Amino acid sequence: MTGPNEGIGGDAPQAIRKLQPGRLVIASHNSGKVREIAELLGPYGIAPVSAAELDLPEPEETGTSFVANAELKALQAADLSGLPALADDSGLCVEALGNEPGIFSARWAGPARDFNVAMSRVERRLEQLGPETPRDAHFICALALAWPDGHVEWFEGRVDGTLVWPPRGTRGFGYDPVFLPNGEERTFGEMDPAKKHGMSHRADAFRQLVAAVLD
Repeated sequence: MTGPNEGIGGDAPQAIRKLQPGRLVIASHNSGKVREIAELLGPYGIAPVSAAELDLPEPEETGTSFVANAELKALQAADLSGLPALADDSGLCVEALGNEPGIFSARWAGPARDFNVAMSRVERRLEQLGPETPRDAHFICALALAWPDGHVEWFEGRVDGTLVWPPRGTRGFGYDPVFLPNGEERTFGEMDPAKKHGMSHRADAFRQLVAAVLD
């Protein structure tokens, strides 16, 4: 399995496999994430169907990186559905916390996936480090596109910013209400979805995906 710019054993990069119009499984049970991905795919003749709609199970995320977790989710969905599948693994990396919660961002929200709990946990950890602690953070998004034959392409995006407290805004999902992108006055939770789609970590990864497999 190789990424978009990665060869095997020092060889030249492999040719990118193009995604044809038609049904594509979004390998996620997170409704907010599925909605964002479907909106980003809308202009390209792709008919997204969520893993929840197909009653596909959620695999245990045992990878040690965003890319590894995205790949295992995409591969399982493609294998079980017989369709190409796109998976996203993303998270918040707080630099003063050693880039935690990182790949465990959803787990910090607990079994109920309550991101108010997760955001409060991040804030408590920062407060424990003292008032002068830098609040720099970034979001990472890894996208893995898998086919039923096991072929995978992957793409990774990033957006940098700082954390605010208390949370601001009710748009978006996850940690969006505490993340203020660099150069902006509104958090992702306050921002118009169209503007967020143009600058987020997921948008960055999608730009790479579109250029590689859809254009």
